[in-house]
Amino acid sequence: MGKKRIISKSKEELLKERDAIEGRIDKGSEIKATFSRFEEGRVYISSTYNNIIITLTDPKGGVLAWTSAGRIGFKGTKKATPFAASKVAGAMAEMINKFKIGKISIFVKGVGSGRDSALRSLAAKGFEIISVKDVTPVPHNGCRPPKVRRV
Repeated sequence: MGKKRIISKSKEELLKERDAIEGRIDKGSEIKATFSRFEEGRVYISSTYNNIIITLTDPKGGVLAWTSAGRIGFKGTKKATPFAASKVAGAMAEMINKFKIGKISIFVKGVGSGRDSALRSLAAKGFEIISVKDVTPVPHNGCRPPKVRRV
């Protein structure tokens, strides 16, 4: 092995680096301060055969918070159950209350069994639901079929 070289930075470079880091910190605190100003939000429910993920965004689409059945503590096939979906929706309702959002638009995506129970759980928490939209992607013609096999 060769000789190890230590790179030393000058005082000017260290000051520039510190200013850049402090600028990022200030920008981050500024963003956090604007989170509490939202009166309206969007909730995206993604329900698959393996998991359920619920995301809270601002009206422009910036993610404020998210949670999933795996994050709460469910493992394996229990993550895709309606019970897990209702627990995830309850955890998301607490996050919505922290951000003081009163009106929500809900977008449901996927074919899993937890989508209805998650939607019902959010509706039962007392939020003003503006709209519910199903955004599950639907193939219109599918992929091109393979060529005919010649033997």
